[in-house]
Parts: sequence; C-alpha cells; structure tokens
Amino acid sequence: MLAAVGPRLKRIRQQRHCTLAALSETTGISVSTLSRLESGQRKPSLELLLPIAHAHQVPLDELVGAPPVGDPRVRLKPVKRKDSIVVPLTQQPGGLQAFKMVIAATRNKPVPCTHEGYEWLYVLSGQLRLVLADHDIVLKVGEAAEFDTRVPHWFGSTGKAPVEILSLFGPQGERMHVRAKPRRADHSNSSA
Repeated sequence: MLAAVGPRLKRIRQQRHCTLAALSETTGISVSTLSRLESGQRKPSLELLLPIAHAHQVPLDELVGAPPVGDPRVRLKPVKRKDSIVVPLTQQPGGLQAFKMVIAATRNKPVPCTHEGYEWLYVLSGQLRLVLADHDIVLKVGEAAEFDTRVPHWFGSTGKAPVEILSLFGPQGERMHVRAKPRRADHSNSSA
C-alpha cells in the first residue's frame, strides 16, 4: 500500500497542473523531499502527507489509497415463517444476530422449546406474551426481556393483535447489555 503512495502523489499533482516547486512553496516541504516521496525513495508520513492533502484539497484517504468504505446499509429480506415475518438485520453469519419480527395474533398458543444461546427481546408495537419456565409475562411497548434459551421458553402474541419486536440472539455466553434508566417495577403482568 505504501509503495503505491508515491505514484498516486505524482498523478494527483500532475492532474492539478502543479509543479514540484509550486507544491513546495505551498506546503513548505522541500522540492527534493517531494521528488523522493513521488519516486518512492522516501516513506510517506503524516507530517508530509497532511500538508500535501491540504494543498491539493483532497482527503488523506485519497492520497494513501485507502479502500472505499462499502455501503453499510443492510438489504432487508423479509422471510415468512408460519405466522410470523422475520427480517434479518445483520448480514454476518454466526455471532450476535439481530432480527425484526412481526408476529401474527394467531401465534398465541405456547409451545415452549430450548436451545443453546441467549436472547434479548424489545417490543416495538403491540403486546408480547413471553412464557419462560414457570413465568407467563406480557411485555408492552418499550419493554425488554433477556434470557438464556436453554430455559424452556416461547414468545408470541397475546391473541388480541399482532406484535412487532426486535430480537438479538447470540450463542451461549454472548449476553446483550442494554444501558437504560431502570423503570419502577410493575408486577401486575406476572403470573409467576
């Protein structure tokens, strides 16, 4: 990568119809140093590249040929699964996974299961019924739950309307941490 900097510096300078002498005057870097940089006889450093980038009015990344940053947007591909629509929000396989889920009102009969991992759920709209071991809880908009998925669990709608949630799922040992102001405890939704 460093070997390509010299030719890139020369190309940019020539595209701007700038002489080594003119660039030297603008940057305060000697003509011989600029010439050695362009020929690859001198290693580029920040103290040399920053004034050159400023003189040419180009980002430093352009001088050093940093790879372009790819488009960070996730291309959403909803998947219909029985009575739910699951939208993967992460693209990398393995590790922590994020999903947006819309669960139909018809998914309201608990069928607990277990598997390796750790899950975090956040209710965006509607009401989420969560059965976790002996607990049967209703989560409202803005409420979250996290649990070890080796504990028998099931989540779905209360049966009144669809529910929309965000879900983070990770392999065992990858716990999610949400930093939020604690809410006043409300045990009216718990039947445990």
